[in-house]
Amino acid sequence: MGVRSKLLAGIVAMSAIGGVMAANLDFQKTGVGKDNLPVMAAQIKSRLTFPLAWNAQVKDLAAWRKTGVAKLWDLTAQAPDKTAFDAQVLDEVDRGSYVARKIVFNLTADSRVMGLLLVPKGKGPFPAAVMYHDHGSKFDIGKEKWIEPWGDDAQLSSAKGWAKRFFTERFPGDELAKRGYVVFATDALGWGDRAGMTYEAQQALAANFINMGSSLAGLMALEDARAAEFLASLPEVNKKQVAAVGFSMGAFRAWQAAALSDAVTASVAVNWMATTDGLMVSGNNQLRGGSAWQMTHPGMQRYLDYPDVASLAAPKPMLVFAGEKDTLFPLDSVNAAFGKMGKVWGAWKAADKFETKVWPGGHVFLQEQQEFAYDWLDRQFGVKR
Repeated sequence: MGVRSKLLAGIVAMSAIGGVMAANLDFQKTGVGKDNLPVMAAQIKSRLTFPLAWNAQVKDLAAWRKTGVAKLWDLTAQAPDKTAFDAQVLDEVDRGSYVARKIVFNLTADSRVMGLLLVPKGKGPFPAAVMYHDHGSKFDIGKEKWIEPWGDDAQLSSAKGWAKRFFTERFPGDELAKRGYVVFATDALGWGDRAGMTYEAQQALAANFINMGSSLAGLMALEDARAAEFLASLPEVNKKQVAAVGFSMGAFRAWQAAALSDAVTASVAVNWMATTDGLMVSGNNQLRGGSAWQMTHPGMQRYLDYPDVASLAAPKPMLVFAGEKDTLFPLDSVNAAFGKMGKVWGAWKAADKFETKVWPGGHVFLQEQQEFAYDWLDRQFGVKR
């Protein structure tokens, strides 16, 4: 009997013993399933225990927070940056109770960028807000989604269209400046004056960052922390009253900046909060890949879930909105995240500093919501009207 015949005979013989070998002959014939998830997604997710998340056994909250923040910074793959901002004013327009300025400054050691700054008239220092723009698959404007631009008719038209779609035809940054806040916004990489992004190219851009030992999401985290620190450094600003405000992807940026930077003393996050498990469901935008890259720190879920990261901001005041009909963020997952976060503020004996509200609409930041948020900010900062 030849070698091949002996092998086949052995396989047949073992297959007959309790069917054990027959079962072992089965193998994976499909590796990628629906929504581009690996077929072993459930097994992988079941191993996510988020060991750095707060739990009831945590006794030293400050040490827990320090460990979590250090791990998050490590996951961003960014080096510490203390570059002088070296800001210069390019242009200024009078808007009645406040002035609007175009400025250039060193956002990082690698990038000198333009920002829009609104400064109330009168004697400061004033409360302030750094405003982080959304994604929206719309890249021609970034900071202009928050603050009304000038000097470019096409840009203004685009910004007004965005305001009509999401913000009740208002520029939320200008509305906050009318209340006496210094307001600042700049572009994330690929938006507005830092143009060059397309929806299709996002994954390639993210891969190129990884190939350079860096991270697209990590760069955004660093730049957002630096933007908050720049705002807090201005003489017109009360350093104890610096809010991070964001809508959609900007909401993610706001609570992340509140966690990472001591310059942020309060935050308002509109329509971006849920659990990893709740977002990784069939049909969810998070599974499409493209617009998820700005919010994907490689390996983060081995340590922390999204609400765990936001909870590193405790006990600073935080207001988080959600939309009852927001298809991007399933309400059960939103409420699970809110519940998890609330326990952390409670552990800090600061339950009154954490507030959530689910609005009846969808993925928007309408006038009523803006006024609610700004009134809340006034209360946190002790601003009297």
